[in-house]
Amino acid sequence: MSRASRVIGWLILAAITVATVAPIGYRPVSGMPVSIERFGAFALLAFLLALGYPRHRWQVLLLTVAAAGALEAFQLFEPTRHGRIADFMVKLVGCGCGSAASLAAGLVFPRLAARGAAPGPSVS
Repeated sequence: MSRASRVIGWLILAAITVATVAPIGYRPVSGMPVSIERFGAFALLAFLLALGYPRHRWQVLLLTVAAAGALEAFQLFEPTRHGRIADFMVKLVGCGCGSAASLAAGLVFPRLAARGAAPGPSVS
C-alpha cells in the first residue's frame, strides 16, 4: 500500500502541475466548483503522500503546501492564468485535511501506519 500511495501521489502532483501551469484552455473541467476541485486535488495529494511516507508526515505537509504556493506563483507567468492568495488558501486547507486524514487512517487502521513507521520501543 505504501509503495502504491507514493507512486500515485507523485503522479497526481505531476498532473496537478500540468493542469495548473498550462494555458486555461487545457485545464480539465469536472463540473464541480473550482474551489472543490482545488481542495480535493491537494487533499488527495497530501493524503496519498503522507500515507506513502508515514514517518515523514510533517515534511509531506510542508512539501504539499510549498507545491501549492509555487504553482500559484507560476500561474503569474502564464498570460491566461492568475495566481491568487484565496486559491492558495483553499489548497492549503486541502493539504492540511489530507494530511490529517492520513494520520486518522493510520490510527483507525494501524496496519497502514505500521508498514513505513519506525519500530516502537521494545518491551522486555
